[in-house]
Amino acid sequence: MFARLSIPTPFAVGPVNAYLAGRTLVDPGPGSEEAWAALLDGLEARGLAPGDVERVLVTHPHPDHFGLAERLRAEGARVLASPATAAVVADFEARFEYERSYFVEFFERHGMARSTAETVTELPETFLRVAPGVETDRELRDGDAVDVAGTTLTAERVDGHAVGETIFTYGRESDELRAVVGDHVLPDVTPNPLLQPPAEPGGERPRVLPAYNRSLAALRDRAFDRLLAGHGEEITDPRRRIDAILSAHEDRTENVRDVVADGPTTAREVMDQLFEDLPATEYFAGMSEAVGHLDVLVDRGAVETRERGGVVVYEPAA
Repeated sequence: MFARLSIPTPFAVGPVNAYLAGRTLVDPGPGSEEAWAALLDGLEARGLAPGDVERVLVTHPHPDHFGLAERLRAEGARVLASPATAAVVADFEARFEYERSYFVEFFERHGMARSTAETVTELPETFLRVAPGVETDRELRDGDAVDVAGTTLTAERVDGHAVGETIFTYGRESDELRAVVGDHVLPDVTPNPLLQPPAEPGGERPRVLPAYNRSLAALRDRAFDRLLAGHGEEITDPRRRIDAILSAHEDRTENVRDVVADGPTTAREVMDQLFEDLPATEYFAGMSEAVGHLDVLVDRGAVETRERGGVVVYEPAA
């Protein structure tokens, strides 16, 4: 049903997959001239111009997935996304500033020097140039249906990888059960859910890795035949791939348990134990992984937290 268009990105993850069916495009790519040229080539090869695209579906609000939506909307396309995704893509710069201010304090409280925390949270500012804001024309809630080229897609909320993440399932009635899954499941990389701030200032921080593990397990148990991922090739054995991701997560969680076993440990110390010589450009991802696995252990009652001199430390549960 879907044709896969490979769209270049300026990020280490490499090209992103845009999926085209009829006049509907899922995840058009980042807002760069290089990406726009590649998208135009892909559309032209299928006899389409930008103005022929009627709808853009966005799986989640990361710049490599939604950045070109604004250009396509200017050409007449309608943008569809979940309510939470819609709020982020409408003003990505405001979201960036909120995350930056939150995580400077958060990283400092979890053992990182403030100057380092400020540097780490400013690095993603380069994302802004490929993430122009775009309005959403229809907000998709969990279970909403979208007709695409004569096939019904169902928008389904999933948790863990990004705010407002949505997958689009289809096909069981007449063929295989499939889904366009964005970055929720990837064929070659074990996704590292990045830390998220509270949905509202002053609220509770989402525990993204425990939520992601639960979401993956639920997806695995639904017996999908194929998954169309945001990066890399189509996943032809979803259960096996999801099991591999969950197993990799479990191995890392056990590594973190071993680090904390020696006594009070900060998340920064856990990150340093997990990753030797990690460059500062990867600190946000490194802290996301450290805190994520600590969250899993806290969720299981294996680890407790307390404050020591204004810094959060983790230690084995009594």
